[in-house]
Amino acid sequence: MPKSVRKRDGQVVDFRQEKITAAMAKAFAATGQAESVAPQQLTREVVKRAEEMFPDAVPGVEDIQDLVEKALISAGYSEVAKAYILYRQKRAEIRAAKQYLGVPDDLKLSVNAAEVLKKRYLQRDQRGEVIETPGQMFSRVARHVALAEKKYGGDFQDLEARFLKVMRDLIFLPNSPTLMNAGLPLGQLSACFVLPVEDSLVGIFDALKYMALIHQSGGGTGFSFSRLRPKDDIVRSTGGVASGPVSFMSIFDAATNVIKQGGRRRGANMGVLRIDHPDILEFIGAKERPGFLENFNISVAATDGFMRAARSGEEIDLVNPRSGEVTGQQSAPDLLNLIATSAWRGGDPGMVFIDRINAAHPLPDPVEATNPCGEQPLLPYESCNLGSINLSKFVDKGELDWERLEEVVCLGTRFLDDVIDVNRFPLSQIEQATLATRKIGLGVMGFAEMLIAMNISYNSPEAILLAERIMHRITERAREESARLGQERGSFPRFEESRLKGWPAMRNSTVTTVAPTGTISIIAGTSSGIEPLFAISFVRHVLGGSRLYEVSPQFEKAAKERGIYSQELMTQVARKGSVQDIPGVPQNMKEVFVTALDIPPRQHVAVQAAFQKHTDNAVSKTVNLPQSATVGDVLDVYNLAYDLGCKGVTVFRYGSRSQVLYLENGETVPGCKYCG
Repeated sequence: MPKSVRKRDGQVVDFRQEKITAAMAKAFAATGQAESVAPQQLTREVVKRAEEMFPDAVPGVEDIQDLVEKALISAGYSEVAKAYILYRQKRAEIRAAKQYLGVPDDLKLSVNAAEVLKKRYLQRDQRGEVIETPGQMFSRVARHVALAEKKYGGDFQDLEARFLKVMRDLIFLPNSPTLMNAGLPLGQLSACFVLPVEDSLVGIFDALKYMALIHQSGGGTGFSFSRLRPKDDIVRSTGGVASGPVSFMSIFDAATNVIKQGGRRRGANMGVLRIDHPDILEFIGAKERPGFLENFNISVAATDGFMRAARSGEEIDLVNPRSGEVTGQQSAPDLLNLIATSAWRGGDPGMVFIDRINAAHPLPDPVEATNPCGEQPLLPYESCNLGSINLSKFVDKGELDWERLEEVVCLGTRFLDDVIDVNRFPLSQIEQATLATRKIGLGVMGFAEMLIAMNISYNSPEAILLAERIMHRITERAREESARLGQERGSFPRFEESRLKGWPAMRNSTVTTVAPTGTISIIAGTSSGIEPLFAISFVRHVLGGSRLYEVSPQFEKAAKERGIYSQELMTQVARKGSVQDIPGVPQNMKEVFVTALDIPPRQHVAVQAAFQKHTDNAVSKTVNLPQSATVGDVLDVYNLAYDLGCKGVTVFRYGSRSQVLYLENGETVPGCKYCG
């Protein structure tokens, strides 16, 4: 057997014949042949032939692959040989695309992952040229985060190696600022921040300045504008009248537009206003104005009292936050209907069930706002580090590897706690608030792909039960690991005044959050967060105007295994996005490969509620509605989300406004070989 093989980049590495066996096994599987002996037998023939052809030389990877093709053809496996040749061709196209992008192919990531990494994550020189590979990026992050271990006497090298492995294997990834900034001079590693907005000109513009610094470093900001006096209220210092929260939000929006976070990440804000604020009507309809507040998600902070009043047909008081005086009443059912109507038109506002958030919050201070996507409630000046476990990596022969999952949960918890200690905070107030509570948010991505690998429909009771079971296990193990770290390193400073003081120690006041994982799921090559597949094939808009075509590799693989794969089938999928109305696709495949718009709204909410039941913070989830949905459908979603215990809810009716993900409807897209 040859001792070595030369890779395409010229590097000589150990010859591993198990790689040949694995590649042939994949080719057999792609043609629907469950051969277990043939790949091993043919591998021996390839090794023997390589010994004869290269007795004193080092063969190249391409040489070995040529021998594999010949061995398959000689053995009469012509269809398998064809599948192997097509795979080689596909990998060659991917390498060529990455070479064109200027991103070295050291981890065999997808072209879309390479595109995103180049635009946002990889280190550049002074001329703007990429000088880092994806593998080097992960090494930079692992090394920097593991430095925290030295502070506590941990095994720095061991933890660095373990952190690096889970990232290189795409099993666990931290939030974007950690990937962007770890080990670099900027050093700001957190994604989520909440800033207070005080009812004074100085307070408002301090918040604006702090927002700019956070956006520049790659973070997103949330604000509650509920403390600002309403429009036309008196301003005693000048004798004039106030312009109200919405007018000041426009200033924050304009500043965000200018900063654009250095072109690496979209400026993102969350604006929250209490349901009983006198300007609530203006706030609800604010984003219906074209081009207004484009850098904001907005959410209404709905109280339990409001939800009860909306159901009983009562009015609620509107209260001036400056004086505490009641300025009027508003019909609660009418308000809820207005929220639903505006969300039906364009996706905003969302709903934040603020009393429920505070009832579950481990500290007595009131939470007033969340991060931009709503999954991370925070106190004023707090920040939080998020990280997500790729559930699709834990399925083996249709079963979930619970033991391995628990190991990664413990490692991810430690990683995120270490991030706090090596973080470079943009403001002293943020550092103080963050270190006082040490909130972390471990979550998941790849839930939909995990279900497909387990042959479970997202639109099934089994999916809901599994969602609850997974998140229960993750939070349980993360909490136990945080308690262990608390005993080793000390509890978070506000531990004694928290609702967690029944534990002997606790390092982090919160441990779990389910984030949307927009770009890190692209890097990981899996489905985002806990969302279903948006479509079997779709187009994604990314920063800089690029459009990335994506198709489910699991569907392609399943179609080949079922013997229904064809160019015609994939063209239909590319045009429709869904397989539900495509003839020839077996019913059980249609059930497993359901998409966001195939799934009833009630199931969307039920899955979100299942995860929320065992999540410390909140859950980012969009309830996708078809274009034909009504305002009544939106109201049904709100009421169900509230009844099932969600901390907030967001709906999006397809096509109601511009969107990041969309179906292509036959238009030709770069990278889509099936479109047109």
